[in-house]
Amino acid sequence: METLVNSGVTFVFALFVWYYNIYTLPGYTTSYKNRGFSTFRLMRSLLIGLAVMFLLAYAQQLLLSSINFGPDMLMVEVRGILVNLTFYMFLHLLYQGYQNQQVSIELERTQADNLGAQYEMLKQQVNPHFLFNNMNTLKAMVETNDEHTVEFILKLSDFYRFTLESRKNDLIHLSDEVEILTAYMFLLKARFEDGINLVNTIDPQYYSSLIPPFTIQLLIENCIKHNIVSLDYPLQIKLYTENEKIIVENQLQPKKSQEFSTKVGLENINQRYIHLLDQKIDIEVNEKSFKIKLPVIHEHYHH
Repeated sequence: METLVNSGVTFVFALFVWYYNIYTLPGYTTSYKNRGFSTFRLMRSLLIGLAVMFLLAYAQQLLLSSINFGPDMLMVEVRGILVNLTFYMFLHLLYQGYQNQQVSIELERTQADNLGAQYEMLKQQVNPHFLFNNMNTLKAMVETNDEHTVEFILKLSDFYRFTLESRKNDLIHLSDEVEILTAYMFLLKARFEDGINLVNTIDPQYYSSLIPPFTIQLLIENCIKHNIVSLDYPLQIKLYTENEKIIVENQLQPKKSQEFSTKVGLENINQRYIHLLDQKIDIEVNEKSFKIKLPVIHEHYHH
């Protein structure tokens, strides 16, 4: 009978201490002061535990009058302190793990929001850069009374309508990018005529892969910006695939006086690939050619 009562008292006390410590745990907060070990909460828990254990021990004395209340009381209180300490430390460890998990989730959410904002800024850089270059092209055509000026304006309008439809996407199919490029090359041909030539030999199997919108168009702009483009020195550009890379290659015929570079083009493309694929673009330069190698993004493999 004595063993049964002792076990019952210990069980009731353990149950009380468990739920009391759970109830008094603070809610999650970003404040650092609520994340560490609290001596105040521990002392409060121990004092309340001592009081409850005293009451339970007194109840035990009423049930078992044969027990010497004085000597047994010290043993009961020590047992209560040990139980309370064990439960408190165990719950504290669980709580710390929960707090750390919440902090990690918040950090990941913040990083994701920051990356999303950065990528939106990268996408917004594309259209102003494109508009700036084509306004310069249109200005040159107007100044030289080019007969293709009106057609250029109409095609530019159609092209911009197409770009506005695509800009909301982070990725488009390579086939759509080639369609954008075809329209863009028409605009370039209107200005440079045979001074620029693009040869596209991309393997058709890659047309279903993905690419950030206007990537190739920006690379073509970069070729024009840094190289001579004229009927006497036509700029030859090749577009092909090799070893899971989309390659844009042009022969080097640099301008004598280089234009001021804002470095929007290549850095924009590089940052978009880092964001989307965690890979950088490859740049290879030799005496004769300049190559940009873009990693192929497969829809199902790269999710």
